[in-house]
Amino acid sequence: MTRKRRLILLAAAGSLGLLLGAWAFQYIGGMAPCKMCIWQRYPHGAAIVIGALAFALPGVRLLPLLGAAAAATTSGIGIYHAGAERGLWEGPSSCTSGSISGLSAEELMEQIMAAPLVRCDEIPWEMFGLSMAGWNALLSAGLVLVWLAAWRAR
Repeated sequence: MTRKRRLILLAAAGSLGLLLGAWAFQYIGGMAPCKMCIWQRYPHGAAIVIGALAFALPGVRLLPLLGAAAAATTSGIGIYHAGAERGLWEGPSSCTSGSISGLSAEELMEQIMAAPLVRCDEIPWEMFGLSMAGWNALLSAGLVLVWLAAWRAR
């Protein structure tokens, strides 16, 4: 097996591992995902498909770049999500709590009733100071490097 094919396999397997980990937290650990958690899963699915195509069609040089773009996308979403969790910036209004100052009781009740079950600005689990979104951002950034190495490899 060529170095390029090994790198493609490693990158696609990395996305598969992160996706399986997310599903394990959800289905085994009972941690329902928020909207941004779901957003981070789609690029991993795309990277897995791209990896399968790149492995099957090694002559298509564009595929590892597309894999890198998918990994960069989920990493970027992870950075955005981790920042929202830490209060560095606001997440999407449909997924986080907004300010309640100046709201009437009726408006406050409306906001409470419209709130999602799982909020994007709360950290349900963390290890070594990084939330799941932070780990996804970091590990996916590493996958970008693996995809780029595959693109450069012959």
